[in-house]
Amino acid sequence: QVQLAESGGGLVQAGGSLRLSCVASGQTFSTYTVGWFRQTPGKEREFVASIRRMGGGTDYADSVRGRFTISMNNAKNTVYLQMNSLQPDDTAVYYCNADEALTLLEGYGFWGQGTQVTVSS
Repeated sequence: QVQLAESGGGLVQAGGSLRLSCVASGQTFSTYTVGWFRQTPGKEREFVASIRRMGGGTDYADSVRGRFTISMNNAKNTVYLQMNSLQPDDTAVYYCNADEALTLLEGYGFWGQGTQVTVSS
């Protein structure tokens, strides 16, 4: 079992930055593919970014590539999502996800409770 706890969400103006954190307990993060999804009311949860397990590289959604950066601190068992140049369309609840598979899929693996990110125009 993996327990995930997100933090770092909040309200920011368009063009601003936020850094989300996801701390894991119960297992070592490096053996999991870990990433972020986001969801807005009335829409399905969508993939944002991930780090593949055992140093396998990163993946990003086209909508965030070049603006968001995912990273991992193995010593702290924490994954970060640095979000720059935020836009109102980035407003969503952001969820941390961890799975033993190489690719993260909606509905699979372990999930955090989510953290709200609101970008004002």
